[in-house]
Amino acid sequence: MDRFVSHFTNRLDAKGRISIPAPFRAVLMRDGFEGLYVHPSLDQQAVDCGGNALLQEIDGLLAKLSPYSEERDLFSTALLGTSEILKVDPEGRVVLTETIKAYAGVTGDVTFVGQGNKFQIWEPNRFQAHLEEAKHRVRDMRRQLSSGSATPDVPVPRSHGARE
Repeated sequence: MDRFVSHFTNRLDAKGRISIPAPFRAVLMRDGFEGLYVHPSLDQQAVDCGGNALLQEIDGLLAKLSPYSEERDLFSTALLGTSEILKVDPEGRVVLTETIKAYAGVTGDVTFVGQGNKFQIWEPNRFQAHLEEAKHRVRDMRRQLSSGSATPDVPVPRSHGARE
């Protein structure tokens, strides 16, 4: 599988290193990126992480914006200007910088959360609260979809062969 899935919690060691979960390391190896690309999440107190697949998503987003537009400048600054490339050691560990730890609120344990083409680094208690909120909101969206009353924020999937 070439996707980051599931979630794992590991502990920072005395030198500030954290082991990237083995399934995530395997995806990164297949992706071919040297190191780990990270940037603060745009909408959570977490850090987005990945390799070439994540960078391709960012490049795709930026390509849709006019080269000298304010929107492109803002996205470039937030996604590229605040990013870091962390070195992965032979044992699959990275040293989280003070900037990353402070942004995510990480002090001891770290939760890695798969999200397909990227994964996130969370402080475990914050992730648990986020997960509960996500489950609650997904249940609400599912009820809206099953009742046929979709909201503008929740597109109704179209079945194959449906007529316009």
